[in-house]
Amino acid sequence: MVVLVLLALAAYWAWTQYAPTTAEAEPDNVPAVISKADARAALEHLADLKIKGKSPLTGYDREGKFGESWADVDDNGCDTRNDILQRDLVVTSDEGTCKVFAGTLVSPYTNETIDFQRGIDTSAEVQIDHVVALANSWQTGAQKLSQGKRIALANDPLNLFAVDGASNQQKGASDAATWLPASKQFRCTYVAHQVEVKHKYKLWVTKAERNAIKRVLKTCD
Repeated sequence: MVVLVLLALAAYWAWTQYAPTTAEAEPDNVPAVISKADARAALEHLADLKIKGKSPLTGYDREGKFGESWADVDDNGCDTRNDILQRDLVVTSDEGTCKVFAGTLVSPYTNETIDFQRGIDTSAEVQIDHVVALANSWQTGAQKLSQGKRIALANDPLNLFAVDGASNQQKGASDAATWLPASKQFRCTYVAHQVEVKHKYKLWVTKAERNAIKRVLKTCD
């Protein structure tokens, strides 16, 4: 449902407007769980997804199949990484460009507050996570998408969150059956986004993945 997507994104974007003034401040921008109505809508979309085993990872190539990291798909002069940093961080320095040089992030995956500084040794502290990992999407139907659709999937804001680098590295290409955010309060929003992305791009889920997502959505307040 379009309503779920709009509500989920609106809630997340509203969350990003409340930011601590320093890294030591108690963060106010704790992500809210989705409503029971939204959880039911996600469950309905989950029921629409086909259940199949994962295809082999054979042929997977991040840039060859999903485009460069990161593209400027909306032609606004900024690449997708900086678009998401602008959306999810409280930006304190961009030097008049679309590139984010400094800002504060409360990672939705851990509630950890990170003072971001752009640099060779520091940029990786904040990474952009594909909620449905691209390798996972390749194994669950993206092989059949056109190149244009795969590039759209890789740069779709619905499928992207700015998060702490450690969580992104730990997750890798895992699905909900093998990895969920440490922050339990964000899990409903997280799996709801996975459902909506897979529904939008006509990807499938494994039985274990479907069961894991279902368990989380049934706990949403």
